[in-house]
Amino acid sequence: MLIRLLFMTIGLLISVKPVFATPFDRLIMPGKLIEAHKKYENECEKCHAPFKKEKQDSRCLVCHKFVKKDLVNKKGFHGLNKKVIKTDCKYCHTDHIGRKADIVNFDPLTFDHNFTNYPLQGNHKKLDCFSCHKKKQFRNLPTTCFACHEQNDIHKKQLGKNCKDCHNEQDWKNYKFDHDKTDYPLTFKHKKVKCNDCHPNQYFKNTPKTCINCHKLQDVHQNKYDKKCQSCHTTRAWNKINFNHDKDTKFRLVHRHKVIACSHCHKGNIYKDKISKKCFSCHNSDDKHGTTFGNKCKSCHDQKSWKNIHFNHDDTKFKLRYSHKKIDCQACHKGILYKEKLKTSCYFCHKTNDVHQGSLGKNCIKCHNQIKWKDKISFDHDLTPYPLLGIHVLTSCENCHQDETFIIKNQTCFDCHQALDIHDSTLGKNCALCHTANGWQQWTFNHDKQTEYPLTGRHADLSCKTCHKIREKHSEDIVLSDKCFSCHGDDDIHFGKFSNRCEQCHVTKGFDDLSEMNN
Repeated sequence: MLIRLLFMTIGLLISVKPVFATPFDRLIMPGKLIEAHKKYENECEKCHAPFKKEKQDSRCLVCHKFVKKDLVNKKGFHGLNKKVIKTDCKYCHTDHIGRKADIVNFDPLTFDHNFTNYPLQGNHKKLDCFSCHKKKQFRNLPTTCFACHEQNDIHKKQLGKNCKDCHNEQDWKNYKFDHDKTDYPLTFKHKKVKCNDCHPNQYFKNTPKTCINCHKLQDVHQNKYDKKCQSCHTTRAWNKINFNHDKDTKFRLVHRHKVIACSHCHKGNIYKDKISKKCFSCHNSDDKHGTTFGNKCKSCHDQKSWKNIHFNHDDTKFKLRYSHKKIDCQACHKGILYKEKLKTSCYFCHKTNDVHQGSLGKNCIKCHNQIKWKDKISFDHDLTPYPLLGIHVLTSCENCHQDETFIIKNQTCFDCHQALDIHDSTLGKNCALCHTANGWQQWTFNHDKQTEYPLTGRHADLSCKTCHKIREKHSEDIVLSDKCFSCHGDDDIHFGKFSNRCEQCHVTKGFDDLSEMNN
């Protein structure tokens, strides 16, 4: 009876079209609607047709008219994506999952822009979604280049709005434009010139076509050659000219003269000024000799290279070797060439380079040579009063010689190694008693043979510092008493009753051991 009553109630509820959600609707509602749909929470029939699932999508499209339009016209994401067309709305956009739920599920990383009216090409693929979809606007965006790139239009609309005539989506800066279709075809170097060089400020109308209008600033002739640049120059290269100096003048250009600019020689009016053919008339300012070598430039120089001279110094009494071949003439010849007399000794020229300040004499070749003044210096230290032994052979000169005069007044071990004296001078300053030049930490000392106090018994195992505690500041000799009491006075349990001669009873084997004569 109760079951029949329940079904009758359900049938009655279904048969009556509700205006608001009934208690039964609320009972079977799986959850709250999203924020955008909450106003329909009491109007279930807006989205649901009872027991007719196939009509659910049609009710969605009643509100979402733009999606319906895309499906009909087969445009946009819903109209182009075949998977979406064959799928119910609720498959992607479920509801009743709470106010804060996101049922759009838009993921920029997985979204395929090919299912839109504007597939992404070239650099557009790399852009962030919201660089175009500002304020999260995804529909009805303009698809023309100019709509987005108007602010990048450096041409200021002079070339129209059809950006694709020159630009592409791969790279905005890589453009194509056929200038040959204009009334000024580009040839050779002009093809590589940037547009703005001829069209400043993106000005394209009434651009002049004569050479001088663009190259006036490059006219090194200062209007002396008229304005017909094409008489000598071509678009192949501004610096390459058609004018033949060998045929059209009485001065043939050879070697370096072929590559210099006309204005280097023709400084005045080309048709009025006469130019001398002598070297010195042009190269007077290049004469580093200050006329000390005369005006006969050809004696040393030629037209191949002004710096390459054919004068052979080996024909003189001083043949140039090694580094001397590379130095400038005036480094040695500072006076008048034919009057000055130069000495050929090293010290005559290199006195100013003598870092030894004359301390090693004037015979430079004892150590130096002409190959390189500072490299490959040969010097035999064994010929000095201080031959190098052991580790000293490997020590750099600067470790001992603080300056390049190489004068050292004190040559004892202690003079150099005082900072390494861990004995604090308690063992004197004669380091050689123990140490050798083979290694500072390698030392040998025989106390029995080298002193008047042989070490026996317990004394043989003691550290040096146990006895040598006092530093003798004014003596290089090691002065230390050999009396027992001088070291063991504090250990005297007899308080001096048996005198200070401890050795009468005690032996070095052990302080508690007594000599046999007292046993």
